[in-house]
Amino acid sequence: MSRIAGLIRRTFGIVREHVGTDHLGNKYYFIPQQKTWTGRSVRAKRIIEMANSVEYEYVGGSIPKEWEAWIQGKRKQPPSVEELLKNEYYMKQIKLKAKELEEKDLALQAKEYEEGLVATPVNKLAKGHAATTTFGKEDISEDPTSSGNTFQPGSWMPKS
Repeated sequence: MSRIAGLIRRTFGIVREHVGTDHLGNKYYFIPQQKTWTGRSVRAKRIIEMANSVEYEYVGGSIPKEWEAWIQGKRKQPPSVEELLKNEYYMKQIKLKAKELEEKDLALQAKEYEEGLVATPVNKLAKGHAATTTFGKEDISEDPTSSGNTFQPGSWMPKS
């Protein structure tokens, strides 16, 4: 059987085996190790056929992590539908718990601010860079200074 399959592969080109499809419509294929018509051995490959085949419309994270691990060869077997659903449910539960914890933390902070246990944060916008000697100051100096390419004419006043 393998000789016949090899002859068909060499005659008609690459034969790829459909392994699965994810919920986004991406199709995953496995190309087994085979020999070309010249007798050269080609190693096995795992490929993906994107549902959104336009390259500039690709969005990161459009491949489920389980399928990405299979494509990269980090796992031997492709993920099952049950595994994908279980992991998706688990991720939703984690996000829900994180949201509840954040709301609880914000309520605790508000309570501490009201009781005076913690000082309220100051909403002050600082201009400039903290490493400069004139951090936050915008006074016009009498001494001419230059900071290279960022020098602006009229930023200093000569002594009278």
